Amino acid sequence: MEIKTIGELLLWSYANLAMAHSAITTKAEKYGRTQFMIRSRLYAGLNKQTMSIGPLADDERLKMVLPQACCYCGSRNHLSVDHLIPTKRGGANAGDNLVWACRSCNSSKCARDALEWLMEKDQFPPVLLLRRYLKLVIEMSRDRSLMDVPLAAAPELPFSLSAIPQAFPQPSQLRLWVVEMTQPIAPRDAAR
Repeated sequence: MEIKTIGELLLWSYANLAMAHSAITTKAEKYGRTQFMIRSRLYAGLNKQTMSIGPLADDERLKMVLPQACCYCGSRNHLSVDHLIPTKRGGANAGDNLVWACRSCNSSKCARDALEWLMEKDQFPPVLLLRRYLKLVIEMSRDRSLMDVPLAAAPELPFSLSAIPQAFPQPSQLRLWVVEMTQPIAPRDAAR
């Protein structure tokens, strides 16, 4: 499939995210027909606007039940908040854009895009972190009327288009969250 616009890239990545999330929650080692159907239907529905991404409020509810740990390395020591999309690059100074980060990761990441920084470290982000990130950049792109802009003509953005994953590792190589969760996540919060 050829991806030509910012919107196609973001929605394709979000559809892949749903495919990966389904595979992880069913403990599949590889993607199967069901996961590919989820991706296909969601991508088509998002493009036709008959389906929508889940609200950021669902991710905010998850902050209350996820273990309090650095969202990048899992450390529970010396935590502070980090802007997933840095304010120095145009990210919002709002709760939706804030995640837990240890002092070490926060300093290392600095004002870089979270996905770009993780990519430099050869790490694929945890699925729930990527979900929050994609929701933020999709919302930002819609607000700025960028969804139909060709990738080749993309303006300077607060996030890194080159770091948006188009392909995902096999489910056995992915993590739902950066640390094991002691409490199960309510199905309605996990799937959105």
